[in-house]
Amino acid sequence: MGFFKESGNTTSNKSIARLQQLIWVLIYVGLLTLVLGLSVQRAGGHALGWCLVSGGGLIAAAGFALIYVRSRLSTDD
Repeated sequence: MGFFKESGNTTSNKSIARLQQLIWVLIYVGLLTLVLGLSVQRAGGHALGWCLVSGGGLIAAAGFALIYVRSRLSTDD
């Protein structure tokens, strides 16, 4: 008997596990790109900075939207 008890709705489905990995990658890459764009923008590269900020924001928003999609998926084991 382990320390943590398994819940009834564990995600053993490989496609859902991949979706969860994709969500975190999108969020972290998007936020890192957004912060990098802000620093580039402060250093004087206004056009490149805005491009990085908007691209990073869109990537992070896609990751957050996928969190909602994941919450609506059901596992049929």
